[in-house]
Amino acid sequence: MNLLRRHPVAIALVVLLLVTAVHPLPALVDAVTGSAPGDVDLDRPTLYVLFAPLSNTLDALTFFSLARAQWALVVWLLVLAAWGALRGSPGTMAWRIASALAGPVAFLLLGAAAVLLPRPVPRLTTSDATGTVIDYHAHTEASHDGRPGWTLALLAAWHERQGFEATYVTDHNVIYDGSLPTPPGIGINLLPGVEWSVYRLHVVAIGPVEPIARDSFGDNAARMMRLFAVIERQGALSIASLPEYWRNYSDDLGALVVSGVDGFEIVNCAPKALAFPSALRREVLTLATGHDLLVVGASDNHGWGQVTCVWNVSRPGAQGFQTNRVYARPLALLQGDWPAWTAPVTQPWFMLRSLSWSERISWLTWVILILLYRAMPRRQGQSAGIGILARSLGQRPRGERVPDQIPT
Repeated sequence: MNLLRRHPVAIALVVLLLVTAVHPLPALVDAVTGSAPGDVDLDRPTLYVLFAPLSNTLDALTFFSLARAQWALVVWLLVLAAWGALRGSPGTMAWRIASALAGPVAFLLLGAAAVLLPRPVPRLTTSDATGTVIDYHAHTEASHDGRPGWTLALLAAWHERQGFEATYVTDHNVIYDGSLPTPPGIGINLLPGVEWSVYRLHVVAIGPVEPIARDSFGDNAARMMRLFAVIERQGALSIASLPEYWRNYSDDLGALVVSGVDGFEIVNCAPKALAFPSALRREVLTLATGHDLLVVGASDNHGWGQVTCVWNVSRPGAQGFQTNRVYARPLALLQGDWPAWTAPVTQPWFMLRSLSWSERISWLTWVILILLYRAMPRRQGQSAGIGILARSLGQRPRGERVPDQIPT
């Protein structure tokens, strides 16, 4: 009871790690069938597992939908500030303010690290020798919202680290024709594409794309939908991108199909698109299946963030790459099914349920080590932790001096 009273956070975390192991989430989910796949897995690097508490936390921050991120940010900043103020030692007002700001500042730095810093990431592995792990939607610095300095070489290396074998380069209204050679030392293919911004819709065009007069497809939906026929005449494929078709055409998806769209994104890792509800995803899948359309997942990478939530394993077909499976991280798919205001609690809960056993053991090890460090008794004037134990073990016990006695 004394340990629980002195270290409630550590004890609660140990309990949560054990409870969430009872009904864990799979590493990946087939976004088409909703089931856990048997022929793909995530290979987690040694450093990723060794520092699993940090790795998993950064991933969880990356997989926030925009609305859930806003709720989590506000609530966690307030909670951390209150926690710091209440636990701060009595002192000057400046000391109390610093104590209250320490937690929020650390949290903001963690968020910045998730967006900006390179780190070990899981890699998709598959036993399907006939399939190609591919991304249908990614950006470089050529896009207006691409990260400065995010070159083709960096984009290719980012994809290769996560198990991709090819990616379409689909910058906003800037065509990549595939003529540039693959950067040296990179083992994936960079394929031609573009993302056209037209009337209330973003259309990813992949294949032999050519320039268009975008003004010809503005003003209204009817004019916009003529773009699909133009892309088809070029010999390319058109894919409706998230979140635009969901937000602006969810009540008129049939019109996009009749007008000639070749496919739909059903998972997109951008924060605005992660809130895509599963009910509409099922509707799109039904529509696509009935009309033999392509369904894809997209990283929508712009150079911000180091980990993806989705992979496609595609086989060659009549229309180039014909996707047969879209694999996604469960934490990303759940974003659209839970109210935004629940994010401060549900995001950590789902993160812990998503841990593999190697990650869970790493978490438990770190928690126990920190708990031992903080709980180890110390004498006055000595610093806390395991160092006291090490120092005491390294010293010889000094026996108590006994006064000389004259035997009787």
